[in-house]
Amino acid sequence: MTAQTVDHVSLLPLYAAAGTAVLVLLADLLFASRAAIFGALTSGGIATAAGAIVVGGSRVGTFCAASSCSWVPSPLAMVAAVVFAGLTVGVLGLSVPSLRLGTAPAGEFCFLLACSMTGGVVVGYAGDLITLIVGVETLTLPLYLLVGLRRFVPGEKVSTASASASVTFFLISVISTAIALLGAALNYAATGALHLDRLVDGVGPFAPVANAGVALLVIGLAFKVAAVPLHAWAPATYEGAPLPVAAYLSTASKLGGVLALAAIVARVDAAALTGVLAVLTMTVGNLVALRQTRMVRLLAWSSIAQAGYILAALALGGAGVAAAAAYSVFFVVLELIAFGVVVALRPPGADGGSLLAYRGAGRRSPWLGAALVLAFAGLAGLPPGLAGLFAKVTVVDALIDNGHGWLAGVVALNAVIGLAYYVRVSALLYTKPEAPGISVVDPALLEAATHPRLPVSRAVGFVLAAASLVAVALGFAPQLLFDALS
Repeated sequence: MTAQTVDHVSLLPLYAAAGTAVLVLLADLLFASRAAIFGALTSGGIATAAGAIVVGGSRVGTFCAASSCSWVPSPLAMVAAVVFAGLTVGVLGLSVPSLRLGTAPAGEFCFLLACSMTGGVVVGYAGDLITLIVGVETLTLPLYLLVGLRRFVPGEKVSTASASASVTFFLISVISTAIALLGAALNYAATGALHLDRLVDGVGPFAPVANAGVALLVIGLAFKVAAVPLHAWAPATYEGAPLPVAAYLSTASKLGGVLALAAIVARVDAAALTGVLAVLTMTVGNLVALRQTRMVRLLAWSSIAQAGYILAALALGGAGVAAAAAYSVFFVVLELIAFGVVVALRPPGADGGSLLAYRGAGRRSPWLGAALVLAFAGLAGLPPGLAGLFAKVTVVDALIDNGHGWLAGVVALNAVIGLAYYVRVSALLYTKPEAPGISVVDPALLEAATHPRLPVSRAVGFVLAAASLVAVALGFAPQLLFDALS
């Protein structure tokens, strides 16, 4: 038996991410100060991103036996670790106003967020099925608690929405995890392959067992990206979760699912199943989004449709991983900006509200309105959201180059359907109120408009606007990222 080799430098991103969780616990225990806790999580996120950049994408893997490794640095893993760290710090920034009001215990909230970040890092660097599934579950498990983690302030009307969303998310996730584990077990029993670089399609008398294992593995992991028909949990969970947690679910959780699926479909033939999931997901997501009247539910169905575009690229197998990864990175950035604007427009601790509540919001808050319009333009693939436009072009180009013109046509058709709700909400932001003196319909948004904002909320608004402008200016970035990951 060959002894395993361990390269501790390759593990720097993992050490930094896991150390962040420990540091947050110590800050909560020793100082019991929100400032210390926030500082610990922020510094840990920065350290995780720095560690990933230091390791780079060409270093030799670790936990290796023979020629296969369980921890594999790569350009995609490096980008994923940086994005997960950035999302964690960004969601913390969105959560600060509500945490200051005591809607959730800061120590527990930040600890769970750091644990989820650690799972995301593990998914990016995973080199075998066990590490991959453990990483996915480490990413997901803290989110069950974050969705329902809410401390009601005195005088607030008690709602069970968060608890219901948490239970729904937990039950469906457990079932999907069981399906994925069964698929991994069947494939291992048929092929004896555990490391991802040894995964092969079924051959010989055990081929049906191996193929069934691959199908179950893809279906189980498709839950993480809310692919149809495993999508029903997403709108209800996003709506019931605190807004910053919904933002993290829509971005980090989806990115983890994409990475896990990419690791599988790049090595085995699951093109037919992934293609069917892609068509169903983008079509159902866009059609149902047309009928939404609440902001968070619209963003939830929009994210389901966006997952369909990513799955379309993954239907190419290994040839589409780079395009899917490039699209995913820019999707999560634009989605975080959209959720961030919603958080900034709403009072701390409030839900997303109805779409009518945002009528005229762009007139009252020009910077935030511009940031949301630019984020929607990017998600729709319209100028001036050039980053989103070129991300879609990258996917369509990859599909055409690999002989999947019909799927490229479905992507283009669904992109046109998606324009309807993105344009409708964008126009609503600048629509005049129905009656003089009435600027909002939702009382919560009226309170936010007539009371001074917390300095943090105002700062977040300016940061989001600046980030949107940068995203517009860097329209060529998706192609550069695609080239780097190819």
